[in-house]
Amino acid sequence: MQLDTITLPDDLLWINEYEWNPVEQTTERSLTGALLVQEGQLVHGRSIVLSGNGEAGWVSRLTVKSLFALSKAANKTMTLTLPDNRQFSVIFDRSNGAPIESQQLMPFAYPDDSDQYLLTLRLLTVH
Repeated sequence: MQLDTITLPDDLLWINEYEWNPVEQTTERSLTGALLVQEGQLVHGRSIVLSGNGEAGWVSRLTVKSLFALSKAANKTMTLTLPDNRQFSVIFDRSNGAPIESQQLMPFAYPDDSDQYLLTLRLLTVH
């Protein structure tokens, strides 16, 4: 798996892959009581949350630092390539908090770049 130039483990899971509905719908009542329904196709903005859920998808501290550095750029469009070769143009999803969450797998007071971390990435599709 690849996010721009950063290699990610192939066992990161797309945990919300089927929670997205490509059709938006609104309903309201008219003055006569009739139901008015409007639907439209969503083009972009699909959420991609990648996580190992604690069991897999471990990354090195160096990878976390690289992702964090990448997240500092506003409006940065990146290419996400999944292990099955599907590709998405994405940005970091900052709408629900931090786009990158990481925790040390084995807590150390002074971790080095090779220590392993649990990782969750929040992305949004664009273009």
